[in-house]
Amino acid sequence: MPKVTDPYTPAGAQHRLVDVPGGRIHLVEQGRGPLVLLVHGFPESWYSWRHQLPALAAAGYRAVAVDVRGYGRSSKPHDVAAYRMTAHVEDNVAVVRALGEETAVIVGHDWGATIAAHSALLRPDVFTAVGLLGVPYAPRNAIRPTDAFAMIGGDEEFYVGYFQEPGRAEAEIEPDVRGWLAGFYATLSADTMPPSGDGSVFFVPEGGQLSDRFVKDRPSWLTDAELDYYAGEFERTGLTGALNRYRNVDRDWEDLAEWDGAPITQPSLFMAGEKDASLAWLADAVKAFPTTLPGLVSSHILEDCGHWVQQERPEEVGRLLVAWLGSLRLAVR
Repeated sequence: MPKVTDPYTPAGAQHRLVDVPGGRIHLVEQGRGPLVLLVHGFPESWYSWRHQLPALAAAGYRAVAVDVRGYGRSSKPHDVAAYRMTAHVEDNVAVVRALGEETAVIVGHDWGATIAAHSALLRPDVFTAVGLLGVPYAPRNAIRPTDAFAMIGGDEEFYVGYFQEPGRAEAEIEPDVRGWLAGFYATLSADTMPPSGDGSVFFVPEGGQLSDRFVKDRPSWLTDAELDYYAGEFERTGLTGALNRYRNVDRDWEDLAEWDGAPITQPSLFMAGEKDASLAWLADAVKAFPTTLPGLVSSHILEDCGHWVQQERPEEVGRLLVAWLGSLRLAVR
């Protein structure tokens, strides 16, 4: 087990590399007790859970934050198809097994929420409860995702469509990773996001770039040192592995045909920022929770909060997670 020497790791946490079918997963763990697996979104890393690791450990849980494949010190397969949803589910199952456990609670944010949801859907024998932050569960439906993206935005291109072509978004981001990340984080943060009514950052005008509508301010939750950590990770790895998750939406749709419309029945939690655009886009998914998440036992909309919930409201998110986990009455060995 490598010795923790970097200043960004919470005191008492440890880094590990564990083998999975697709290579290796890097993780940071803290605490002892029932396993809680934390899965980040785009463009983040295990580090987005830096505040919750000690909070969960102090409450009696074994908190484990992974670098999703394609990120950080985890494996980065060259094949785009290696980033399909089923591969991420296999990674999560393998992490649980590598840690000597049979089951875990899984919690995810952004793409991590979708990965967590499908981990619970496909492997209910392993993932006994699921927490979703920022992005609600939306079951597979009859429309191919890229067809749906092509129907929205009018003359502008939806950002997920913009991310589809390998190399295109990389050409925008990688010349100035730190600056691009700073703008992306700020534009989706409650205290720095642009006024409503301006052109949406999620749509790209013809001939333009996603960053054309980024704001220049720095959100209050992000210090220079924290931005440096994120930028350093992506400057080292590039963005292709992270973007390849978007490039598998149609493969996922094909792979998950058997689960069309399927609910997640385990005990669940949903949490999102009041100002997160995902709530508006996916309002129908939230309304459908009585059918799609019949085990929902904890739901919270955080006032004056944007997309980066566990970083914008670290203490509140920690308290809500601990309260929800306590309601599950997990067995403590």
